[in-house]
Amino acid sequence: MKKILPLLIIFVILAIAAVIFVSMATKDQPITIIKGNTDMKPWPLKVNFTNDPHCKMLITEQRNSSQVVAPDGRTWFFDDPACMVLWIEHKPFEKTAKLWIHSIDTKKWIDARKAWYGRADKTAMHYGFGAREHKVEGTIDFTTMRLYVFRGEHLGNPKIRKKLLGK
Repeated sequence: MKKILPLLIIFVILAIAAVIFVSMATKDQPITIIKGNTDMKPWPLKVNFTNDPHCKMLITEQRNSSQVVAPDGRTWFFDDPACMVLWIEHKPFEKTAKLWIHSIDTKKWIDARKAWYGRADKTAMHYGFGAREHKVEGTIDFTTMRLYVFRGEHLGNPKIRKKLLGK
């Protein structure tokens, strides 16, 4: 019995490890890229199942989420407009990619380059650039938003946050 017990314990541990390993392999894993979007249209976002390739966060809401569609049909999703801007910089398809963003006002996917951005909106990574389809007072265009992201003029900067929010 003394010789069999250690072998039995090792066998049980290996069996448990095998079950855990197999169960992990069969679970659906979070999405980081989708292939085949050759129409370059906005793709449905699977909330709580899609990762942002820039910040690596799980996208938990559709509000202010964005998509980059490369000319070859590869599609990436982002939880914050600033993550999209930072990620696409220096990509070979930066100028030719289609950029989509989910708007605050119409709650639909719109062209991110034609959207209007607030500077003090609630966004996943707290940059504050919420997208709108229709221009309202105080909003900025895509080019200006992009410039503010690269210069660090967003809510993540304490000086800018105090200026915009008074906090």
